[in-house]
Amino acid sequence: MSRIGKNPIALPQGVEVKVNGNVVTVKGKLGELTQELTDGITLEVEEGTLTLARPSDSKQHKAAHGLYRALIRNMVEGVSKGFTKELELVGVGYRASNQGQKLDLALGFSHNIILDLAPEVKVETVSEKGKNPIIKLTSHDKQLVGQVAAKIRSFRKPEPYKGKGIKFVGEVLRRKAGKSA
Repeated sequence: MSRIGKNPIALPQGVEVKVNGNVVTVKGKLGELTQELTDGITLEVEEGTLTLARPSDSKQHKAAHGLYRALIRNMVEGVSKGFTKELELVGVGYRASNQGQKLDLALGFSHNIILDLAPEVKVETVSEKGKNPIIKLTSHDKQLVGQVAAKIRSFRKPEPYKGKGIKFVGEVLRRKAGKSA
């Protein structure tokens, strides 16, 4: 049995789950998310907990069982608490600013990069003197906030010699030694 799939999901106060055929809708104080279930995975809601069941022990059903349990748990956590990703800009002259949902990045290219973000993702930039600029992305959708963070990081990935680039806060980079004379 899938060890992840068989774990029940606890529903916090204020989170409402609706199952319409094979579409699951999770609604909470931060927003609403939907997910379609395939491969015959069924969902039971009872007394503040969710459990998922699969029709057989085939390899595909076992994989889908754990996958959909993890996705629905992330949806429940997202609409109740939300998710935050923080990116740090390491490099001389690297700057970030935002006007509403437009993120303006100065990353050493000839022009600034201006990125329009989805309305579900809230962006905040922090620039303190003597510290690297930080971009904070917050959303109720874990997949969306991760995708936006990966897109921003792809503009200037951290390089292994000096560590310059855009990295996640707390990310440990594998450093290389430079040339030896």
